[in-house]
Amino acid sequence: MKPILPGGRGPAVEDVQRRLHALGYDLGPTGIDGVFLGMTHDAIVAFQRENELSEDGIVGEETWSALVDATFTLGDRVLYLRLPHFHGRDVRALQEALGALGFMAVEPDGIFGPNTERAVREFQRNSGQPVDGIVGTETVRLVERLRHVWEGRSASLHPRSGSARPDPIAVLTRTSVAVAGDDVTARDIANRIVNVALASEPTARIALLEDVDGAEVTIRVVTEGEDASGVPVVVAGGDDVDSLAGRIITALAAADPGQRRIAIDVEVTDGSDQALQRTAVRMFDAICRALAR
Repeated sequence: MKPILPGGRGPAVEDVQRRLHALGYDLGPTGIDGVFLGMTHDAIVAFQRENELSEDGIVGEETWSALVDATFTLGDRVLYLRLPHFHGRDVRALQEALGALGFMAVEPDGIFGPNTERAVREFQRNSGQPVDGIVGTETVRLVERLRHVWEGRSASLHPRSGSARPDPIAVLTRTSVAVAGDDVTARDIANRIVNVALASEPTARIALLEDVDGAEVTIRVVTEGEDASGVPVVVAGGDDVDSLAGRIITALAAADPGQRRIAIDVEVTDGSDQALQRTAVRMFDAICRALAR
């Protein structure tokens, strides 16, 4: 982005001022006027100081990104575990709500990391939702419905959420896995699987196929009707994670023991970010469970 400098005028300055105003900064008697002078400049410097940014009074990429993150409210975007981690006011609000409801194991920090994802999954499981760790419309709706329970309460740290990471994920620190995709959608899902794995366990030995050499297990994601090139194929329909894991185990057993190459055929009927992430999370969970058995 082009930096917004002191003395600047226009819609971009107004956007900055609206965000500062929403955060409670005093912009003086002129308020949101599209002019980057005086108290607007002072407010930017104060914001930079409070967020440990360079106090240069310029709205560059870092300051703009921090401003945007600070003004997200819960429900403005879909949250899930990824690298780089989502961070911002909406994440902190989610953590505070989950903490007050008894699902968080650490203090709110505004970063959607593995602890927060585990708390979301536990919340979803407890409330009968699909357990995917994705904070979309339904999860936000239920959090908001429980506002009368958590609002104003201090976080009650949940001891079970802070326990050691389940063994199925730890298997990725012992087994090297390469994931690939043959078309745009399949590559997107493959990339999401790797991203979730590394966001969950930074030492996981998993990478996209072009980034790894001699992996112990190679998994190709294919979309319906694509050629799987003679390797065992797992059809991933609407099965639950355990069923999908069982199919992966069967395919690995049937694969060439010297290569252990399989394909997972995915039917994609919804190409939205949330749907693709849910597919990737389900596949990631199933792969971990299959390799751990």
